[in-house]
Amino acid sequence: MSHDRIHARKPTHDIERWSVGTVERIDERDGHCVFEVQPDDGESVELIVTIAIRDLVVRRLDLEEDASPVGARVWYRKRGG
Repeated sequence: MSHDRIHARKPTHDIERWSVGTVERIDERDGHCVFEVQPDDGESVELIVTIAIRDLVVRRLDLEEDASPVGARVWYRKRGG
């Protein structure tokens, strides 16, 4: 399975290849994590990543302890799979 890419901080490389959006929802499906992200200029996008990547992104969002990542700004690249 191909996984999408997601960052909690603005990437420093190939910036034109990344989109920006706001986390609307996070779920688990078939052992993977699904981020639903609302881009600034379009319809919601589902991003499928590993649980480890979810944990890394949420940790890097600089949230208060036990705060929800919903509403946080992220950078992503849809790869599909």
